[in-house]
Amino acid sequence: MDLATIIGLVGGIALVFIVLIVEGGSPMELFAAPQAILLTIGGALLATVISYPMKSLGLIPKWLMLAIMGSKEKESPAETINLLSQLADKARREGLLALEEESKKIPNEFLKKGVMMVVDGVDPSQVRAIMEIDIRHMEERHGQGINFFAAAGGYGPTMGIIGTVMGLISVLQKLDDPSTLGHSISAAFLATLWGIFSANIIWLPIAGKLRYNSDEEVAFRRLMLEGILSLQAGENPRIVKEKLFAFLPPKMRQEEGKEGGGKGAPAKAKAKAEA
Repeated sequence: MDLATIIGLVGGIALVFIVLIVEGGSPMELFAAPQAILLTIGGALLATVISYPMKSLGLIPKWLMLAIMGSKEKESPAETINLLSQLADKARREGLLALEEESKKIPNEFLKKGVMMVVDGVDPSQVRAIMEIDIRHMEERHGQGINFFAAAGGYGPTMGIIGTVMGLISVLQKLDDPSTLGHSISAAFLATLWGIFSANIIWLPIAGKLRYNSDEEVAFRRLMLEGILSLQAGENPRIVKEKLFAFLPPKMRQEEGKEGGGKGAPAKAKAKAEA
């Protein structure tokens, strides 16, 4: 589970409640006009749905779960680099055909597919083209969820303004009864509050988290693609490891280097340990 998503959502809602209490109000005041919540949240979702086919609606719960649970690919990049280095070593010693049995044990489907193409003798340019198409289509699939919540974040404030205008029309019709003006005006502005609140605490942050998860998954797959091509080219396992560790942030490289040639440690660190 991605705790940052939970902390952000719960913390953002709690912060609004705290500020409201400090201002002398009550959190229950936010729910004084249920019609405002219905219009802003329901209206934003329905307006967004217009832009998508019916088959996409069933994916909304899945997109939400991805934002909360994180990326599907849980493999450690360092462990994947170590695996590719081991495969490169085996390929140099025994040939690419020796990787056929090893490829069946690879849990990651993308990496398994690439290694199998290498074993089958597919031309390197074709391997890259096929794997790039796979990555591009994955980005497009992820983009549907990202764009859905980003669009909802854009419609939310607009629906809030519509709700406020509708509320103010009702207020103007009741000017002959001053005792109801205060409640009616506050209820009208609650729609604007909920529109801005839902956009900036729910919809846009979820879109941002999905975009981050997608970028992370794309980077991981590009790392595997380079490893597959290096494997096919018969590169030295240490060179393969050095090349792939360049994909990782400096801090992660240092942490792996401290392991002194353990899981996925960079070649330089391992060489120093052996010296």
